[in-house]
Amino acid sequence: MRNGLTEEEVEAALGDLDASALPPATRVALRLADRLTEPRPSVDATLYAELRRHFDEGQILALGAALSVASGWQRFIEAFGIRPDGWADAGSTRASAGAAASDKTDKGRSSPAGNRPTSPHSR
Repeated sequence: MRNGLTEEEVEAALGDLDASALPPATRVALRLADRLTEPRPSVDATLYAELRRHFDEGQILALGAALSVASGWQRFIEAFGIRPDGWADAGSTRASAGAAASDKTDKGRSSPAGNRPTSPHSR
Protein backbone atom coordinates (compact mmCIF):
# COMPACT_ATOMS: atom_id res chain seq x y z
CA MET A 1 0.00 0.00 0.00
CA ARG A 2 1.31 3.42 -0.98
CA ASN A 3 1.32 6.39 1.39
CA GLY A 4 1.05 9.98 0.22
CA LEU A 5 1.10 11.57 -3.21
CA THR A 6 3.84 11.80 -5.79
CA GLU A 7 5.16 15.22 -6.83
CA GLU A 8 3.14 14.93 -10.06
CA GLU A 9 -0.04 14.22 -8.11
CA VAL A 10 0.56 17.19 -5.82
CA GLU A 11 1.04 19.46 -8.86
CA ALA A 12 -2.18 18.06 -10.40
CA ALA A 13 -4.07 18.67 -7.15
CA LEU A 14 -3.02 22.32 -7.21
CA GLY A 15 -4.22 22.82 -10.77
CA ASP A 16 -7.46 22.15 -12.64
CA LEU A 17 -8.91 19.06 -11.00
CA ASP A 18 -11.15 18.25 -13.96
CA ALA A 19 -8.14 18.19 -16.30
CA SER A 20 -5.97 16.15 -13.93
CA ALA A 21 -5.25 12.44 -14.14
CA LEU A 22 -6.02 11.99 -10.45
CA PRO A 23 -8.46 9.20 -9.58
CA PRO A 24 -12.09 10.40 -9.35
CA ALA A 25 -12.27 9.64 -5.60
CA THR A 26 -9.20 11.81 -5.00
CA ARG A 27 -10.65 14.66 -7.06
CA VAL A 28 -13.93 14.67 -5.13
CA ALA A 29 -12.05 14.50 -1.80
CA LEU A 30 -10.03 17.55 -2.87
CA ARG A 31 -13.25 19.34 -3.83
CA LEU A 32 -14.56 18.63 -0.34
CA ALA A 33 -11.32 20.02 1.13
CA ASP A 34 -11.78 23.20 -0.91
CA ARG A 35 -15.39 23.56 0.23
CA LEU A 36 -14.57 22.99 3.89
CA THR A 37 -11.87 25.66 3.84
CA GLU A 38 -14.10 28.36 2.35
CA PRO A 39 -15.15 31.22 4.65
CA ARG A 40 -18.72 29.84 4.63
CA PRO A 41 -18.33 26.11 4.03
CA SER A 42 -21.22 24.19 2.53
CA VAL A 43 -21.80 20.85 0.85
CA ASP A 44 -24.58 21.00 -1.70
CA ALA A 45 -26.56 18.06 -3.06
CA THR A 46 -24.34 17.78 -6.15
CA LEU A 47 -21.11 17.47 -4.18
CA TYR A 48 -22.70 15.10 -1.69
CA ALA A 49 -23.93 12.84 -4.52
CA GLU A 50 -20.44 12.85 -6.02
CA LEU A 51 -18.95 11.97 -2.63
CA ARG A 52 -21.46 9.10 -2.22
CA ARG A 53 -20.38 7.62 -5.57
CA HIS A 54 -16.94 7.00 -4.07
CA PHE A 55 -17.39 6.85 -0.29
CA ASP A 56 -19.90 5.50 2.21
CA GLU A 57 -21.32 7.77 4.91
CA GLY A 58 -18.73 6.68 7.48
CA GLN A 59 -15.88 7.43 5.10
CA ILE A 60 -17.35 10.85 4.28
CA LEU A 61 -17.63 11.62 7.99
CA ALA A 62 -14.04 10.49 8.63
CA LEU A 63 -12.76 12.46 5.62
CA GLY A 64 -14.66 15.58 6.67
CA ALA A 65 -13.42 15.29 10.25
CA ALA A 66 -9.79 14.87 9.17
CA LEU A 67 -10.04 17.81 6.75
CA SER A 68 -11.65 19.98 9.42
CA VAL A 69 -8.94 19.21 11.98
CA ALA A 70 -6.19 19.92 9.43
CA SER A 71 -7.86 23.15 8.33
CA GLY A 72 -8.41 24.24 11.91
CA TRP A 73 -4.79 23.53 12.78
CA GLN A 74 -3.66 25.58 9.76
CA ARG A 75 -5.81 28.52 10.86
CA PHE A 76 -4.46 28.21 14.40
CA ILE A 77 -0.79 28.28 13.39
CA GLU A 78 -1.42 31.16 10.99
CA ALA A 79 -3.26 33.14 13.69
CA PHE A 80 -0.32 32.80 16.06
CA GLY A 81 2.34 33.25 13.38
CA ILE A 82 3.85 29.82 14.00
CA ARG A 83 6.20 28.70 11.25
CA PRO A 84 7.04 24.99 11.36
CA ASP A 85 10.81 24.41 11.19
CA GLY A 86 10.64 22.43 7.95
CA TRP A 87 8.96 25.26 6.00
CA ALA A 88 12.05 27.40 5.60
CA ASP A 89 15.60 26.92 4.44
CA ALA A 90 18.43 28.37 6.51
CA GLY A 91 18.56 31.64 4.54
CA SER A 92 14.88 32.47 4.78
CA THR A 93 14.78 31.51 8.46
CA ARG A 94 17.32 34.23 9.26
CA ALA A 95 15.47 36.73 7.10
CA SER A 96 12.15 35.87 8.70
CA ALA A 97 13.62 36.10 12.20
CA GLY A 98 15.08 39.51 11.38
CA ALA A 99 11.75 40.74 10.03
CA ALA A 100 9.94 39.50 13.12
CA ALA A 101 12.49 41.13 15.43
CA SER A 102 12.16 44.48 13.66
CA ASP A 103 8.34 44.37 13.78
CA LYS A 104 7.78 45.46 17.38
CA THR A 105 4.45 46.14 19.01
CA ASP A 106 3.89 49.09 21.34
CA LYS A 107 4.86 46.89 24.32
CA GLY A 108 8.23 45.97 22.82
CA ARG A 109 7.30 42.39 22.05
CA SER A 110 8.08 40.85 18.71
CA SER A 111 5.05 40.50 16.45
CA PRO A 112 4.42 37.12 14.82
CA ALA A 113 3.38 38.76 11.54
CA GLY A 114 6.81 38.41 9.94
CA ASN A 115 6.90 34.71 10.73
CA ARG A 116 3.65 33.62 9.07
CA PRO A 117 3.71 30.64 6.70
CA THR A 118 2.56 31.06 3.14
CA SER A 119 -0.12 28.72 1.87
CA PRO A 120 -2.17 28.53 -1.32
CA HIS A 121 -5.21 28.46 0.97
CA SER A 122 -4.24 31.39 3.23
CA ARG A 123 -6.94 33.95 3.72
